[in-house]
Parts: sequence; C-alpha cells; structure tokens
Amino acid sequence: MSERKDIKSLTFDELNNDFQILHFPSYRTSQVFQWLHQKNITSFEEMLNIPKNIRQTLSERYYIAVATIEKKQISCYDGTVKYLFRLYDGELIESVLMNYHHGYTICISTQVGCKMGCTFCATGKSGFSRNLTPSEMLSQIQTAQSDNNIRIANIVLMGMGEPLDNFDNVMKFLELVSCDKGLNIGMRHISLSTCGIVPRIYELADRKLQITLSVSLHAPNNTLRNQTMPVNRKYPVEQLIKACRYYAKTTKRRITFEYAMIDKFNDTDSCALQLVQLVKGMLCHINLIPVNTVTETNYRQSQKKQLLHFAEILETNGIPVTVRRTLGSDIDASCGQLRRKHIP
Repeated sequence: MSERKDIKSLTFDELNNDFQILHFPSYRTSQVFQWLHQKNITSFEEMLNIPKNIRQTLSERYYIAVATIEKKQISCYDGTVKYLFRLYDGELIESVLMNYHHGYTICISTQVGCKMGCTFCATGKSGFSRNLTPSEMLSQIQTAQSDNNIRIANIVLMGMGEPLDNFDNVMKFLELVSCDKGLNIGMRHISLSTCGIVPRIYELADRKLQITLSVSLHAPNNTLRNQTMPVNRKYPVEQLIKACRYYAKTTKRRITFEYAMIDKFNDTDSCALQLVQLVKGMLCHINLIPVNTVTETNYRQSQKKQLLHFAEILETNGIPVTVRRTLGSDIDASCGQLRRKHIP
C-alpha cells in the first residue's frame, strides 16, 4: 500500500501531471477524477470507460482509499446516523450524519484519535494513532452519501481529531472537496473546529478561505480552561482570543465559539460576564452546548434554567448566542464514544 500513491488525495492538476508523465490522453484525467470523486468507485475495475491497459497501470501505481462501514447506529429520535468506519490499515474512525431543514450535514474525523486530551471529550481517552489523508476525509462523505442515496450539503470538521494539528492534509481536503470537478461542496458550507492552536489560526486567516471557524473555548479564563483543555497551557486564552480577533478581521468571517456548559463549573453568572468581556467587539457568536456525558468524568450538564440564564446574560450584553440542539443522544453521537466501545 505504501509503495503506491493515494490517487484520491491528488488534486486535478496533480493527477493531470501524473497522467502526462504516463503519456495518457489528457481527457483521461477528467474521466478518472470523476470516477474517484463523483461516482465513488472503490476499485479501478469499476472505471468502465477506461481501457483495460490503463486500469492495469493505475492499479499498479495507485490505490483508492475507502471508508468501509464497520458499524452503523440510527437514532430513533431524530434519524441521526452514527458511523464507525474501518480504514485500509484497520484503524477505526467516526462520522455523524445529521438531517437539518437546510439539508444533510456530516461531521467528519480528521485524525485517528487525538493528541489534545480535552477532559470532556471521549476521543482523547483512546490516544492518538495517526493523521487522516485527504482521501480518507473525502471517503467518509462519499460512503455516507452512497449509503443513504443523498447529497450532503454541509461539512463539519468536528469529529475525532484536531484539524489544525493535521493542517496540510486538511487544507488539501478543503481544496478537493470544494473542486467543481469533484464533490463541489462550497467553502461557505464547511465549518472547521479547533481547540485553539494559535499559530495555525493565523496561517488559516491569511489564506482567507470562506469556511466558518469554530473555536472550542469552554471557559472564559485560564484557571478553568487549564483544567479541561491542556492546549491552553501552551496557548492561553489571551493569545487565543488575539488570534481569533485577527482571523475575524482578516477574513471578515464570523467566528463561532463553542462553549460546553458544565454544571457548577463554567456556567456561573461570573463566567458569563467574563465571557462577555473576552469577546466583546469581535465578529462572533457563542454556541452553548449541554456537555456530553463521558463515563470517565463527573461532568454533568448545566441545569436548563441556568443555561438559559447564562444565554440571557450574553444577549443582554450584546453577544449573539445560540443553544445547540442535541442530536443522536441515544446512539453515542458524541465524538469517540462508539469507537471506544468497539475496541476491546
């Protein structure tokens, strides 16, 4: 596998350059790219309009990355689908397919496991194995589309892993998934979530992509954030917010701050007022999330009354705020839970 090239991770121009070296006719690039990205084939033999000798050469030089369904759970409440995918080397990753009024959204993984160690997240409990390739990110979308006979309209990079810790592969994935010769999902329909790797936020800002940046904040000060998010010890709240202000100003795109509401930890009136001061004047909004139940922690969701009161404090002070609707609560839809239960 390692001796052959990952053909689905090649951009159209890269594939075309390879085919020129192999002396293939130029129109073969469009044909092969379409088979890989629009028709979601899993072997070169399925490329029916490609001559046998070319298919043979392709199979000798390249491999096609796929995400095979290992396990699938469907919520009886809202139809949310949780996938456990197996990759070519046996590694397992998760994706979640959600149906909103504006179309289907898929939450995909960018790494096998995660290095960040956020205490309220199940993914980090299993450690980190490796980065995903661009093709493995694409394959999650393609498999879900084929399995449900749908077209996915929106992508959220908020599954297993930290996208900005796999920066180059994620940037290439964004180029591939938005390509008009491929899945053609526009950047404005893509959200990328980060726990706050500050240098990469600046680098992402300078690229001026039309994606939505979502930042997992979860606390308004270093004392609380250090307890739940180890990344904060390297990139404290002040550095993170400075980078976020730069991002919003440079891209003119609104940042979403994710804030998991944990009972009697970060949901106090004092925390709400600190949060107001932290983000005031920035092009942003706050997304309050009832924290997921993770077996190894004692975290509990904020009381509904306090959650709504917290939101009211933000709104009163001019900070746009939403409360996330919980989907797939009956199928372990939060990141990493299904994979952890599946691995002995």
